[in-house]
Amino acid sequence: MKKSIYLLPNIFTTGNLLCGFSSIVASINGHYVQAALAILIAVGLDYLDGKVARLTNSSSAFGLEYDSLADLLSFGMAPGLLLYAWTLRSFGPFGWLAAFLFVICGALRLARFNVQAMSVQKFTFTGLPIPAAAGVLASLVLVGRHLSGDFHAVDTDRPLVLMLAVYALAFLMVSHFRYRSFKRLHLKRSGSWRYLGVGIFAIPIIAVIPDVSLFLMFFAYAISGPVEALLRRRKPKEEALPAEQ
Repeated sequence: MKKSIYLLPNIFTTGNLLCGFSSIVASINGHYVQAALAILIAVGLDYLDGKVARLTNSSSAFGLEYDSLADLLSFGMAPGLLLYAWTLRSFGPFGWLAAFLFVICGALRLARFNVQAMSVQKFTFTGLPIPAAAGVLASLVLVGRHLSGDFHAVDTDRPLVLMLAVYALAFLMVSHFRYRSFKRLHLKRSGSWRYLGVGIFAIPIIAVIPDVSLFLMFFAYAISGPVEALLRRRKPKEEALPAEQ
């Protein structure tokens, strides 16, 4: 029975790996929307495998390593290749370097997470999680379709900000900014009902413009680490100001 329970999270991890491979194949064939959707599905499966492992108490060292290997393919290689095929190759060696840095920084982020998994605080992440970084890029591709329609050919007029965004996400993954993991979110607590209210309000918006909504959610999470770091740095100064007066 114990061995069968351990299969549950690994099944979701295998689905994550399958989505990553499908995304790579779709990017090679020029089907960028399909590639982006496969990455987003992989993000959902990655969340489910961790949730199932905690609920069934079936976490293991094997599962941790298997999950990291799947994440590197689905959230490192797949989005790197997708962005390179879609737009980064039009920037020459700088675009190639951006795609490579995203992959290598994602690998470093996963390696650091595995080393710190048993020792650091369980309710925060150090550096932007690689699934969130991949979610930003995948949803960005969908937003590009929403704004410009069909884009199967490489567009040399795409703005430089796309390449800079890849560099920024690579930096955030290896940074020391702290990100919330939301593992302490319990609906039984009174304060958690505020999140439920926000979710109910957001559902109609997501239904009307799902691609833009997904991008905004992933983008907001990506910048939450630096924003909270700035707020924590300003807070002691603001508290010390009345004492000085």
